[in-house]
Amino acid sequence: MYRISADPLDVEQMQAQVAHPGAGAISLFVGVTRSHHQGRPVVRLEYEAYASMACRVMAQLGDEAKAKWSLEAVAIHHRIGLVPVGEASVIIAVSAAHRAEALDACHYLIDRLKEVVPIWKKEFFADGQAQWLANSPRQ
Repeated sequence: MYRISADPLDVEQMQAQVAHPGAGAISLFVGVTRSHHQGRPVVRLEYEAYASMACRVMAQLGDEAKAKWSLEAVAIHHRIGLVPVGEASVIIAVSAAHRAEALDACHYLIDRLKEVVPIWKKEFFADGQAQWLANSPRQ
């Protein structure tokens, strides 16, 4: 349920992973590469990760979320390598009996992932320049 991969991410697969007969809500967060950052055109992102540790930390975050809310299932997948504009770099899927718990947990998980999971992002701009970005829960 917690995975780091260079392969494109699949929203339908993530939804199926957390499907549960007791769930009345499935919430998904899909983070995609946007075409701009601070007024500069972006052509792609590149992610690097300490993959084994990242998966362990994501699993811990899933356990934290399950302790805070009544959740049926949690899955987090993050892509590494090059991610072109419009493609997903992270998907978080949460199922719960009710929508409030699923939505709150999804929001919590993306913010915590940005704070503590060892994944790093580099932006490549249309002018050929690139920069590593610090992780931020509000970015």
